[in-house]
Amino acid sequence: MNRSRDDDDLAALRTGDRVATERFVREHAAWMLAVARRILRDHGHAEDAVQNAFAAVFKNLEKFDGRSALRTWMHRIVVNEALMLLRKSRRGRETPIDDLLPDFDDAGCRIEDRWTTVETPESLLQQTQTRARISELIDQLPDNYRIVLMLRDIEELSTAEVAELLDMSETNVKVRLHRARAALKKLLEPLIRGQAL
Repeated sequence: MNRSRDDDDLAALRTGDRVATERFVREHAAWMLAVARRILRDHGHAEDAVQNAFAAVFKNLEKFDGRSALRTWMHRIVVNEALMLLRKSRRGRETPIDDLLPDFDDAGCRIEDRWTTVETPESLLQQTQTRARISELIDQLPDNYRIVLMLRDIEELSTAEVAELLDMSETNVKVRLHRARAALKKLLEPLIRGQAL
């Protein structure tokens, strides 16, 4: 959507135009649901997050000042709503990631299994089944690490944005992201080697 279209839509939405509101929801619901589903991993909860996000968007339309694109502003709202639902459902249950991290020997060298076959990451990612398996492996990460990975690497938010959304320091975001990537790499190794998972 370009800026003039955004302005026209906002003007119609602010007047409560029913047709504009329905069109607006149809245009944005699918991508918002995809974002929420990646964070929450539950379709029903993702739908709740999107519904809450639309309510927040309509409630705060007057506050939207256009400093960012409308979609960027909405993206942040749906991520916030999804994170709030996730916090409610996971309250007090932070899962450690240590069991998923690579092992190192006494000299500090990484202990690896023998590689049987090597495929390039590009060829693996082109396969639909592989993409689905990667999503499943990402879902194995503890939520406190998975969310940081999703927000930085999938949603492409900056470290500062993730820190603000999750109410943590940028250093902690970087540490969790590094650990999440290391754990995911370990989980992906059999797939990259061409071994059955």
